[in-house]
Amino acid sequence: MADASDSNNNHNPALDADPDRPDNPAHQFAQFGAGCFWGVELTFQRVEGVVKTEVGYSQGHVPDPNYKLVSTNTTNHVEVVRVQFDPQLCPYTTLLSVFWGRHDPTTLNRQGGDVGTQYRSGIYYYNENQERLARESLKAKQTELKDKKIVTEILPAKRFYRAEEYHQQYLEKGGRFGDKQSAAKGCNDRIRCYG
Repeated sequence: MADASDSNNNHNPALDADPDRPDNPAHQFAQFGAGCFWGVELTFQRVEGVVKTEVGYSQGHVPDPNYKLVSTNTTNHVEVVRVQFDPQLCPYTTLLSVFWGRHDPTTLNRQGGDVGTQYRSGIYYYNENQERLARESLKAKQTELKDKKIVTEILPAKRFYRAEEYHQQYLEKGGRFGDKQSAAKGCNDRIRCYG
């Protein structure tokens, strides 16, 4: 017969709610999956009221994943951007608008040439209000798209595993070609994604 200590040995931290808290208690977190996290992160960096972005992995079943492992399509992780924002300057609905405008939510497990479950579309909420607003925004977007079925998942935010440092602010730092892109608030320059 299993005892309580046995069940503790089977605990999988990857399935826990994200335990992290924003640096400032007046700020909130949001998590979005919308394809390769480099371009998605730069898009959110440019939003007034976003105070910090981090790219990483969430929603999977393997603790402490890395890019190579997530790319095998065996962990169920999503490439996500965790956004820390000031809701006084940037309502959550603004982030949802940016999310819907950044990618095609009707393509399952892909964005452009990036294919795999790690590129799926998802909104991962931290509280009931975020969940409600996310579901309302999905309904509105579905009405706009008419017959094109949205495949975006809306789920509670699970533990966030920060991606390797070279992925953080990748396009702002210039990527492998050193071609830096602006993360200035309000910047509307076209985002160029490259490895």
